[in-house]
Amino acid sequence: AKALNKINIGVATGEMCQNRVMFKQLLQSKAINFAQPDTARLNSVPEILAVLLMCKRFGVPAIFHAGGVGLNEMVRHYIMLDYAMISCTLENRICEYAQHLKQHFEEECEHEGGKYYPPKEPGFIRMKMSSIREFQFPNGPVWRNKLMKQSKLKSKL
Repeated sequence: AKALNKINIGVATGEMCQNRVMFKQLLQSKAINFAQPDTARLNSVPEILAVLLMCKRFGVPAIFHAGGVGLNEMVRHYIMLDYAMISCTLENRICEYAQHLKQHFEEECEHEGGKYYPPKEPGFIRMKMSSIREFQFPNGPVWRNKLMKQSKLKSKL
């Protein structure tokens, strides 16, 4: 990061980090300018809070990775928490947004002008039961059809 900072390029990484220890190492060594936690990969509220608190301590903005199934719906909770209780700023705060697969969730993630809106319903993210039934492995219709097609292809060989 130091070499890139000289030419005004900041390093953003962390979407592949599985725990707070990896973020601590990146932050202590001043290897990053922006922490990019993946809330699904960190996989627990305490782990994510630890990363946010370390980011605050080291003065590194947390810019959440959000490009997969349910990540948009998940990160908006942490964005609000970071703003309201930890960093208390929107400076240098952005977040990825991927619009695909939103139809599988009870409450669609709303955003406008690059800003996420808080959820309207209480609770965390909730997947629609119809989507769970449809894509359940191996008995949901989507997987059943795929497995039948594979079986037919194998029998022709």
